[in-house]
Amino acid sequence: MKFLLMSAGCVFAVFCTSLVTSAAAPPTRRSDLVLVRAVIDGDTIDVVTIGRVRLLGIDAPEIGRGFDTAAPFARAAREKLAELVLHRWVRLETDGERLDSYNRHLAYVLREDGVCANTLLVREGLARVTARTPITRLAELKRAEAEARAQRKGIWAAAPPEHPSSYTRRSPSLQSSKKRRSSWPLFPSSTRPHARSANATSSTTGSITGRSGFLSSSSRRARSRSISSSTASTRE
Repeated sequence: MKFLLMSAGCVFAVFCTSLVTSAAAPPTRRSDLVLVRAVIDGDTIDVVTIGRVRLLGIDAPEIGRGFDTAAPFARAAREKLAELVLHRWVRLETDGERLDSYNRHLAYVLREDGVCANTLLVREGLARVTARTPITRLAELKRAEAEARAQRKGIWAAAPPEHPSSYTRRSPSLQSSKKRRSSWPLFPSSTRPHARSANATSSTTGSITGRSGFLSSSSRRARSRSISSSTASTRE
């Protein structure tokens, strides 16, 4: 009896777990093979028997209509999508909402070899993740976007890195050394350049001056004697 009760309890627990898991995970459905007959832009295709299909969870740069200028990498995104799926048989995998506000079908586009066009466009930096609600491939798309950002591909080429490698704070030692090189070298007070140049000037002119710039008393006496002797020789 106990064994039967325990078995029934295990079966009930497994059943409840499966119900919770199915309720948490959004339902996904994969279509049969369908033919892509046209690529409208970097995130929209036209499929035979279905019509317009918008790639789920991503957004590519706008092509621009009429006089509008195409956004950077818009044409590159469309060309890449055409290379991936144009005139090919693909499967459409729906996840959550089936239609967008423009009545286009929302789906992942899977090639026969299993390549998901949505993820590949994001990994190449030709589209970004725009999913607002949890979807099955959200983690996969975010990993692809992180890879494109790290390698600065496509639309992320001009984006500044999160941690620029060239940015470093100048250390105090570098600052002091730069300041030291831009100033005069430190001399003792007795050997400063201006002091030596002043002494050299004094010796050239033949005058002996002190620090105040006036003649000393011995110099004044010598000068007066030379003047007296020159005056006497003139009178003679």
